[in-house]
Amino acid sequence: MRAKQKKKKKWLRITGIIVLLLLISLGTYLFTVYRSLTTAVDTMHEPVQREQRKVEPKPVTFEKEEPFAVLMLGVDERTGDKGRSDTIITLAVNPAKNSIKMLSIPRDTRTEIVGRGTQDKINHAYAFGGVEMSMDTVESFLDIPIEYYVKVNMEGFQDIVDAVGGVTVNNEFEFTQDKVHFAEGTLNLNGEKALAYVRMRKQDPSGDFGRQKRQRQVIQGVINKGASLGSLTKFDNIFNALGNNVKTNITFDEMVDIQGNYREAAGNIEQMKLDVSGQYIGGISYQLVSAEEQQRVQKELREHLELNN
Repeated sequence: MRAKQKKKKKWLRITGIIVLLLLISLGTYLFTVYRSLTTAVDTMHEPVQREQRKVEPKPVTFEKEEPFAVLMLGVDERTGDKGRSDTIITLAVNPAKNSIKMLSIPRDTRTEIVGRGTQDKINHAYAFGGVEMSMDTVESFLDIPIEYYVKVNMEGFQDIVDAVGGVTVNNEFEFTQDKVHFAEGTLNLNGEKALAYVRMRKQDPSGDFGRQKRQRQVIQGVINKGASLGSLTKFDNIFNALGNNVKTNITFDEMVDIQGNYREAAGNIEQMKLDVSGQYIGGISYQLVSAEEQQRVQKELREHLELNN
């Protein structure tokens, strides 16, 4: 009997040591993940100073779960060229309604460039005045306060896709872009192919709106892959890719609050559509938005953000 008790105690001790080692290993792993994440977020963090705003600022307290808007910019930046924001997406987030209104603005939309006092293509705001002028211009165009931005370097976007192990999309029709052939149906794309997939516009009967739909597919694919258990072993590559190619004025603490208080809204994204008409002015092609259409979109976004009209 005494021998059995000794044997039992021995196995308990061994089991305890194994559990302790596992906990230490897990703690070390989690600390490494946390350190890598905070380093990436610190690299991503880039505050803005805005002095030309035409819409009254509205500070947001994430702990109180207040609605807020964020501007997403997809920018092609090459050496010696500041680039233009070819992807312009506004997200209006309302946790009380558990939903997000998502509006993609065609890059050739003609509007006032705030800070220059001229009418031009909306994507030129970034070339003229960077993130600040883009935020001021889109904010004025939509008549909503936009306090936050996320900028993605599209040249490095393929690094992000590769870091999560590629993405799966459902392609609606066959086409070729940048010497890459895309068949109709379910496709598994690496970073290079994903970048070509989201860039195609001229062959799409829906034009910019069709391209925006493909962009959403890839973005959602990255989110799905990044959130999966399989990505845990790739966290270092993912965080490095994000740190190198994404800039935002959202702090780490604010990201934590958003994840904790707003995550249910992310499951309900409603795509809005901005109706535009093509027209040449001074020999330049623009997308024009009627006053009625602009007011309709402004009203829908303001209501979603619970702004007083």
